[in-house]
Amino acid sequence: MQNKTSNPASNDFLRTLSATVTATAAIVGVHHYYRKQRQPEARLQDYVIGISAKMHSSAPLPRLQYAYQQAKLAYQNYPVNSAQAVIIEDKANALAERHTTTMLPRPVCWVSGVAAMPKSVSLANSKNTHNDNDHDFGVVGIDADRQLVWQTTMPERVHDIVVQPMATKNTQSRDVVVMGRRPSEGFWVLDTAKGQVKHTIKAATDRHFYGHACYSSDGAQLYITENDTVSLEGKIGIYNAANGYQKTGEFDSHGIGPHELIMHPDGETLIVANGGIKTEQASREELNLDSMQPSLVYLNRHTGKLLEQITPEHNQMSIRHLAIHNDGTVMIGVQFQGERHINVPLVLTHQLGDAEFEPLTMPNDEWQRFHQYIASVAVDSERNLLCVTTPIGGCAAIYDLTTRQLIDSVPLPDCAGASVRVGEQGGFIVSDGQGQITTLLTPDRTAIITDSVTHKMSFDNHLQALL
Repeated sequence: MQNKTSNPASNDFLRTLSATVTATAAIVGVHHYYRKQRQPEARLQDYVIGISAKMHSSAPLPRLQYAYQQAKLAYQNYPVNSAQAVIIEDKANALAERHTTTMLPRPVCWVSGVAAMPKSVSLANSKNTHNDNDHDFGVVGIDADRQLVWQTTMPERVHDIVVQPMATKNTQSRDVVVMGRRPSEGFWVLDTAKGQVKHTIKAATDRHFYGHACYSSDGAQLYITENDTVSLEGKIGIYNAANGYQKTGEFDSHGIGPHELIMHPDGETLIVANGGIKTEQASREELNLDSMQPSLVYLNRHTGKLLEQITPEHNQMSIRHLAIHNDGTVMIGVQFQGERHINVPLVLTHQLGDAEFEPLTMPNDEWQRFHQYIASVAVDSERNLLCVTTPIGGCAAIYDLTTRQLIDSVPLPDCAGASVRVGEQGGFIVSDGQGQITTLLTPDRTAIITDSVTHKMSFDNHLQALL
């Protein structure tokens, strides 16, 4: 349902856009007039949509494209609040949460959680005035130029973002699952192209979510790491994507505190990072740091049968975040819960069948430069590169997986989200709590070249690509 707000800002809206909208609207009007002489059944809406396709395919100048987009939004939605292009309220379910979505019509390449999003701003770094304390949690869709396509408010802070795989090449017609930050009792299903909330799912009785999920290869099933709040045993919940994400079953994670889980390239094996930490739900207090039992497990996704379980060299090496290479090698990011002076490897790899983990190489074995905390891992299988981030260490790094050597690291305060960057140059993009989205390129595999775009928001832990 579209919510149109009566507001004096309608005049401000027209004045603000007059320089661009008037000219664009005039051109559209003249062309449509002559078109209607030849085709009496022609509609203005069809004309706008047709021009949209042509402008996107011909890569117009950014200012012209933006002017056109604003004209289209003015035509479709006027009058609207000047701080919003489109407002959509989620009424798909009977739950009380309300989500406001603001969007522009551009293709989405990445999706990220936002820990602090100004409630009153519109897209692309709007200069509308707002209260500096007027912030909220949310999710944003990001285009190839690292500009915001849509932003949707959330009732709580979110963690992982999971994009539904599809058999077709239509990347804009699939679901995005947004997981609440652990321990959470909810997750949300959004539309990839528009960011609208389609479903809000609550955890079952005596369960809470641990912040991560993954789809089956066909996109039909969703698997979520959960906690049994009575026994504190880890569980993997199974949800049917074709039936409104209703829970259909669960099985053991064979550990405590399961965090991220991913699908093996064989499509039949779930890989689960059991962090080993018991978490008290109300306070997020970690209850068993001295007796942790972290592990990496491989499970049959249909039956939950344990296929393999590997434990790290130190019981306080919490296995948290994972990525999978196309060859089946698991990339592992560790968060060490022990004393600060203890030096342990924080980036590991493993192949199904290996007896133990294999750490990547750190110059002079100085793993403490990452401050015992890896937030995200992202792998470029084609170029055999790995990106890792550490918000506490304030840097992002790229590894050469062929040599297993560190190529370079760059300072990025409070960086966390990492994802593959598509295109001929490849590389990665990294998001941070300062509002930056930074590209990391290493064309000669000896150093990292960076370029940042800054937004008026604080990006959260994870960033996912629509590949």
